[in-house]
Amino acid sequence: MTKPLDSQSHFAFIVGAPRCGTTTLASFLQQHPDVCFSAVKEPHFFSRDEVAALSGAELEQAVAEEYWQRFFGHCEGYPQLYAEGSVTYLYVPERMEPILKLWPNAKFVIALRDPLSMLPSLHARLLVTGDETIRDFPTAWAKIAERAQGKSLPKQAVDPRWLRYDWAGQLGQNVERFIATVGRERCHIVLFDDLTADPQATYRELCRFLAIEPWTGTNFEPQRVNKTIRIGWLQRLLKRPPKAVRTVLAGEQYRMREKKLDAKESKLIAAIFAVRLRLLQWNKVPVKRQPLDPYVRQQIIERLRDDVILLSRVIDRDLSHWLGGVPEARPDARAA
Repeated sequence: MTKPLDSQSHFAFIVGAPRCGTTTLASFLQQHPDVCFSAVKEPHFFSRDEVAALSGAELEQAVAEEYWQRFFGHCEGYPQLYAEGSVTYLYVPERMEPILKLWPNAKFVIALRDPLSMLPSLHARLLVTGDETIRDFPTAWAKIAERAQGKSLPKQAVDPRWLRYDWAGQLGQNVERFIATVGRERCHIVLFDDLTADPQATYRELCRFLAIEPWTGTNFEPQRVNKTIRIGWLQRLLKRPPKAVRTVLAGEQYRMREKKLDAKESKLIAAIFAVRLRLLQWNKVPVKRQPLDPYVRQQIIERLRDDVILLSRVIDRDLSHWLGGVPEARPDARAA
């Protein structure tokens, strides 16, 4: 296996945005025989405050012991590509500097989606993860001003910024910052429109960017279906448990990120995990997405219209169909 700090290793990072197809893109790479994907899809390692505070030898030691061993210790042989998919990275581009120093060949995949569909989907996902407590999106959207001031934030939310739906939807500003930090040549843009319309073509373009051959056995089925929860407090208890019982109730992904690497699971813990999983499966139910509230829809359009225009210029793509129609987000409009 390649050494953890081998600067010649090829890394790909699916950096977001959330609810824009990142799980599907990760699945494409997870299936590829020449790719070793991280044990947890979203390690979020380099966006953590404690990692950002490290430098020099301390950073290299943390990457070797905590990042490489924890998330890539399962890799065998010499994979052509290592990959992971932390969607938080898009919003903290300044924290990509260690990645660029450690692996100069690193590449970044940025998935994007019309905010009118992205934001309600993000809200639904945060309900499932236990970060959000407000069941309907219009009410949650109405709280963004309070939440920007640190109010009305659920205590169990891992990263309260996600509950600022206007902030999460500012794709233009965040993509512009990210590209300016890591370089346009390192970035590959995937629009949700293209991914859903022609996943095979999207996959081929992704492989071309990452310099790997497409794998003919790839399954192109969507990776997620729309779901909601039956009981909010139960979901939060199981997904975002209090610190005192976190080691018992926290899920596999949390434990993969946080547990001691040499920790062994007892039979009791394994039994608790099995019950937890059954409860989570019972508590999630399929749901048909409801039409967006007209008032909220108009607020999103007004709030993010200029940002969509900016995004169209940054990535040089026609986004005039986003937000219900933004004529200025066309290449010919920019030329005029």
